[in-house]
Amino acid sequence: MEYIRRIIDQEIDKRIKAFNALNIVGPKGCGKTRTAHERSKTVIEFQDEERRDGYMAVAETAPSLFFNNEKPILFDEWQDAPKIWGAVRKYCDDHPEAVGEYYLTGSTSQKIDTPHTGTGRISELIMYPMTLWETGESNGTVSLSTLFEQPETPLTGTVSRISLEDLFFAACRGGWPRCLAIAEREAQLEIAKDYYRQIYQKDVSAIDGVKRNSEWMRTLLWSYARNMATTAKKTSIYADVQATQNVTDATLVSYISILENLFVIRDIDAWTPQIRAKTAIRSAKKHIFVDPSIGIAALGLNPAYFNNDLDLFGHIFENMVLRDLLVYAQAHNATVLHYTDDSGLEADAVYQMADGRYALIEIKTGMNAIPAAEKGLLKFKDLIHQHNLKAMENPDHPRPAYREPSLLVIICANAPLAYTTEKGVHVIPVGCLRD
Repeated sequence: MEYIRRIIDQEIDKRIKAFNALNIVGPKGCGKTRTAHERSKTVIEFQDEERRDGYMAVAETAPSLFFNNEKPILFDEWQDAPKIWGAVRKYCDDHPEAVGEYYLTGSTSQKIDTPHTGTGRISELIMYPMTLWETGESNGTVSLSTLFEQPETPLTGTVSRISLEDLFFAACRGGWPRCLAIAEREAQLEIAKDYYRQIYQKDVSAIDGVKRNSEWMRTLLWSYARNMATTAKKTSIYADVQATQNVTDATLVSYISILENLFVIRDIDAWTPQIRAKTAIRSAKKHIFVDPSIGIAALGLNPAYFNNDLDLFGHIFENMVLRDLLVYAQAHNATVLHYTDDSGLEADAVYQMADGRYALIEIKTGMNAIPAAEKGLLKFKDLIHQHNLKAMENPDHPRPAYREPSLLVIICANAPLAYTTEKGVHVIPVGCLRD
């Protein structure tokens, strides 16, 4: 299969000009090895059964022998041979002028016991599953980063060709590169299902050799799926599992940590400017899957199910958009957050650039939700503006002011075209969005 250039490639292009080694981490099956393989002239795969014993013997006794091969060199699943890390780090120390010679890839964030961290020598980069732009569901006619540079330019009706049914399928299939090599659509759905089964049956114990209860882990994944793209309290998730399983809170905390280390789940942090003194900000994290297809597999659903449950799909769609925003943010040195307070004011996502500019984003399934979403975003912007006016009332003792949003955005599942409302809110069909 011909390599499809990924959004992360532009970040790799930047990093390898500054570092001699790049450690690419992320969920199993997201394309780490293939991406690094495209850039490497020598590939050392520690999970290659035919060569594993030989590779491991060299890695244990004289790992620097690998460096005699033609560079760049890829060490795939290097955690199986942890001495590789120290050897690469030392080579980087000894050759500070060299760049882009080594790639390390792995499907876990588990910290390996190494004498040195690699800070300043080995740069780490997270790879996510493919976005809708990368898999071809989005035509990429609206660039979020371009909007930041030209915020006053109205969107002019670029058309989305993706239907809700297409999005049902894309969510269930997921952003797994392997799917793109499979001709039959129904067969593509099996990749996420198998990945889900592998997670709770094998991966959660294989990560560190500690045997874990697969039924507890399966139920935990099911509860996370029920609470996808929400700020549900961890105690509620624990209660879900404990309704049918005899397991302690402490054990569930450790199981959640394993899922995070495997890049199965992650939390979106809260954006916390105190724009109203008497309003309590909800600082709870928003729970998402690194790809919504895992959660859908945990619920045992197929694309046809969502024809009769758009409410659930709303949460799944939000998870899918947040996945894509995380990919876009990494490529542009940005951060993805969310906001909710106890008055009901919210932004499904706050996309914040490194220079402080940010977009308030609402994520909606149906066009009928756009007017209310626009009203909420405009109210949010006005509250920040009013807060800043009051903060500056006393010039001798000004209170903290907050930067006003650069963009107000609604990302919609079934909007047929992109446009800018009369009040300056950009409505972007997900079928047009890219980084």
